[in-house]
Amino acid sequence: MNEFFDLPTLIVIGLAIVILFRLRSVLGTRTGNERPPVERHKSGEVKSDDTVVPMRPRGVTNPELDDEFRARKIEAEIEQFARDNAPLAAGLKAVAEADQTFMPKSFLEGAKQAYEMIVTSFAAGDRATLKNLLEKDVFEGFQSAIAEREAAKQSVDFTFVGLPKVEISEAEYDKKNVTVTVRFHAEVVSATRDKDGNLVEGNADQVQSIADEWSFTRNPKSRDPNWKVSSTSQLN
Repeated sequence: MNEFFDLPTLIVIGLAIVILFRLRSVLGTRTGNERPPVERHKSGEVKSDDTVVPMRPRGVTNPELDDEFRARKIEAEIEQFARDNAPLAAGLKAVAEADQTFMPKSFLEGAKQAYEMIVTSFAAGDRATLKNLLEKDVFEGFQSAIAEREAAKQSVDFTFVGLPKVEISEAEYDKKNVTVTVRFHAEVVSATRDKDGNLVEGNADQVQSIADEWSFTRNPKSRDPNWKVSSTSQLN
């Protein structure tokens, strides 16, 4: 018994107790009532951005610092996207001055997402999605094409492959709306079939390249932060 309580053993026991208390203070203890990560997410403690097509930067906490940072960032992004195109640089600057939420890089990322959503929705005949992303006259053109396809009892097998090249071609502020035009060079797989499944147009086994130029417009004074497609055209 005396050997059990010798001095080295007591020292080891004392150190172990100290370490356990420190671990408890750092890591805490579990009571058995903690919610699992999934429940915490559902309850709103973990939040995510619900924006489907973000075309504007997140808000900031210090307006003065943000103004200075934004000015430098916009200058760098305009130089990046306009390169040596002076009219485009001037147009992007005018849009940025009129619309304080506009950032070229964020806008272009949102435009890419919008393009994919629109061409995919058009192939699927999804009018509801198209209506939210297109100006009225553009939507009517898309809707008319869908209606003609449906009347002919045709269907489209469509897969969006990617956007190997996207670039801003024009930008302007007409004292009412800001408009930014983007050229999309896309790769898709598309095959239109008749009611009997016969191929009418396209190729279901081959990737094809398409090129479009679309303009996105919004009123910078509007509370609606969304941009809508105001014109579309195919490039040769």
